[in-house]
This record gives sequence, structure tokens and C-alpha cells, in this order.
Amino acid sequence: MSDVPQPQWDGEGGNDPGPRNILLDRQNPDLLVAPKTDRGTVPNLKFSFSMAHTRIEQGGWTREVTQRELPVASTLAGVDMRLEPGAYRELHWHKQAEWAYVLDGSCRISAVDQEGRNFLDDLRKGDLWFFPKGVPHHIQALDEGVEFLLVFDDGQFSENSTFLMSDFFAHTPKSVLAKNFGWSVEQMANIPEREKYIFQGQVPPSLDADRVISPTGDVPRTLTHRMRSQAPHRFEGGSVRIADSTNFAAATISAALVEVEPGGLRELHWHPTDDEWQYYISGFGRMGVFASSGVARTFNFQAGDVGYVPFAYGHYIENLGDEPLVFLEMFRNPRFEDISLAQWMANTPPQIVADTVNMPRSTIEALPKDKRTVVR
Repeated sequence: MSDVPQPQWDGEGGNDPGPRNILLDRQNPDLLVAPKTDRGTVPNLKFSFSMAHTRIEQGGWTREVTQRELPVASTLAGVDMRLEPGAYRELHWHKQAEWAYVLDGSCRISAVDQEGRNFLDDLRKGDLWFFPKGVPHHIQALDEGVEFLLVFDDGQFSENSTFLMSDFFAHTPKSVLAKNFGWSVEQMANIPEREKYIFQGQVPPSLDADRVISPTGDVPRTLTHRMRSQAPHRFEGGSVRIADSTNFAAATISAALVEVEPGGLRELHWHPTDDEWQYYISGFGRMGVFASSGVARTFNFQAGDVGYVPFAYGHYIENLGDEPLVFLEMFRNPRFEDISLAQWMANTPPQIVADTVNMPRSTIEALPKDKRTVVR
């Protein structure tokens, strides 16, 4: 039992003989034995998709992390969805804007706006899309299937409360449908009696073969972005790619794709405009959060976990593993903005900083004045 972690540190604490969940304790060492810099009560800032309810449908599955699962997460909610080859996430719309990142595989999306202008595109791993609120759309997996992350600009959003075409049909009298579309009773014999949501279909033909020419034209702004194809900003400890209104004009949600090398650190920083919603793609690490008033807490993260940082909380993210720690940072704001603690110090008169942190002035003067998003 020597490999069983115990809530002990430097002669403090004690043995825990159980009952206990040892696997969870191993995954969360900084919760079981917090760094001595932790203090006070900070809300839970972590929830794993692995602990969320999975809705299984013909052709795929979905699970969500909303404010119900992570109460502090008021600004954004997330959905993890898998579609088998040819399967549909059916034609639908919702009150919230939708930002999405393709985690694996490929898919086709379509949308039609309020002017009848349409959009159709294929996406692969590392691509993202954005649908404004109220705009109807669909998603269909291509020949390798697809898994994607959806992020909505409302923490209380639920994937189970979208407006579905099949559900609309099922709850509209057939006489009204017939009058609206000019259909006969015979033509409506097989219309859905309930929502379809996710259902199996055939892998679609080529993009050109599937394209519909609208008399009002195409949606004037592209709704997709090749995030992985961006040239990253590289630093000694990793890299970052940012997708916001400066390079993806359609989106009102901004995001950063961060890769932290083993031993690297997403530097001490905070965000001056919005809460941060995180999704961890691979690796293992920890996030330390400073909540002011001498209060701080540390959380561990791995693939499939969601993290959350309230507005203006200082924090860092450290790679504790032997592979890159890769995660998304997302914000309910069209622009990505953060403030670097090191850059603030370097661009403030050095004697002020030296007197504040009890360091030699020469040490402060040696700090680089540019931002280093990821350090080693």
C-alpha cells in the first residue's frame, strides 16, 4: 500500500485507511495534499465530462457540463458529442450562440440565416465553427465519424433544450403543415412523431454535390476557421494559437489553444474582461488560482476535464506530466485579453516593484518587457 497517496505533509495530516476512492485521489494530488500556499475557501473550479450523464442515441452520444454540474460557471457551458459516420445532429437552432472545436474526425455543417443566405463547409480535427444565436444549422459526420466540443454563451444552456425541426413538426397540426408547405395528407404519412436529435444517415456526397444555390446568396461571413493551421505564437515553454474577432470575425466567443511542454508553465496572469472556461485535450497538469483576500486553491486536470476561472482571478497552469499539456481557454467576448504579471512588473518603475516584493532592483530590471504566455 506504499503507493497509496495519503493526506500527509511534513509530519502533518494523517493516514486515511478508507473507505475512499484511491483512483480519484491519484488523479487529484493537489486536492488531497494541497500546496502550502493554498488557503481558505474557493468554489469548485473543475468538473470532468467523465462524470457527466451520457445521452446515447442511434448514431452517436452526447454529454454536457453546464452550471448544473459546475455551479460557478455562469457565462459558458460545454457539450462533448460524437457522431458515427453519416450520423446527423439534426436540423435545429437555439437561443445561445454556438462555438465548436473538432476534436477528432471530420464533419459537414450547414446554416441558413434570416435573409435565406446559406453556408456549407467541411471541417476536420483542429477546425472550429461558430453559429450566431437563433441561426438554424445541422452537423453530419463524414466517413471517419467525428467528435467535437460545443461551447455556448450561457452557463445554464442545456443541449436537451434546443429547438429541433422534427420536434417542431411533431407538435404542429398536420393541417397547418399541409397549408404551410402545400403538402397532401399522403405526403405527411411518415413525418416524425417526436424529436430525432441524433440519428443515423448516409455519409454525404462531395461538398460541391451537396451545395444548394440560394437566390439571396451565401452567408456574408465565413462561419468556420482553421485554428490548427494558424502559425502559433511560440515561447520557450510551449505555444498558443488565438482565435478571436481579429482573425475570425464571425465569432462572439474568443479562444486560445495552448500547448505547454513538459515542465512548462502558462504564466501567472488574469483576464480583465471575462470569466474563463477551459477544456483539457491531453496531458496532466495543475492550475493554481488566487481569489484575492489571501484565498487560493489548486486543482489538477487531465484530458476531458473542464476548468473555470472567475473574472480577474490570478492563475497559472503547470504541466506536471511527460507529454504536452494541451487545452482550450474560452471567453464570452469577441476579443481575447489577458494581463501578464511579469509584463506588468517589467513595465512599472522597478523600485516600486522591488520594494513591494522584497527583491533587488536589478532582478526586477532584468524582467523581459514583452509578454511570455508560456514559460519554462
